[in-house]
Amino acid sequence: MLWSLFAVFLKIGFVSFGGGYAMIPLIRHEVLLHGWMEERQFTDTVALAGMAPGPIATNSATLIGYEAAGVPGAILSTLGMVLPSLAMIVIIAAFFFRLRQRQWVKATFYGLKPVVTGMIVYAAIHFSLPGSGAGWMSWHTVGMLIILAVCLGALIKYRLHPLAVIVLSGVLGIAFFQ
Repeated sequence: MLWSLFAVFLKIGFVSFGGGYAMIPLIRHEVLLHGWMEERQFTDTVALAGMAPGPIATNSATLIGYEAAGVPGAILSTLGMVLPSLAMIVIIAAFFFRLRQRQWVKATFYGLKPVVTGMIVYAAIHFSLPGSGAGWMSWHTVGMLIILAVCLGALIKYRLHPLAVIVLSGVLGIAFFQ
């Protein structure tokens, strides 16, 4: 179990382009495949990881590892998640300043942007859908779409501070789902 946690999060850490939110679909796939958590528990874990300080992917790995194998699982999952990034940063830093102006480097980063955006959108859509037993267009979904619209409007049109929008979404969540 411990080796599996480390190996899975090491693998995810190596393909972690785009940051934590882009990795959520990969983490979800592996967690459900290995049976470490049920879908609902995974969703709750990611929500908790997103509220905690620090990167969501690392927080998720830590919580999943803890749930699956206690403190040793949390430590090994976290190490698996961060070691690839640490190694890549050290290697990239050594060569990046010499290579950053090359066209193939720029093209690679431009090519990664759409897939990162797509994975973030996928994660957002997946977490907005109700559980498998409910229909797609339930009260839950409508309420979440209203909160999404209000928060986007507050950010784009009224340029509210993101912290105020987070508080607003929490208040709307209480109003809709209490």
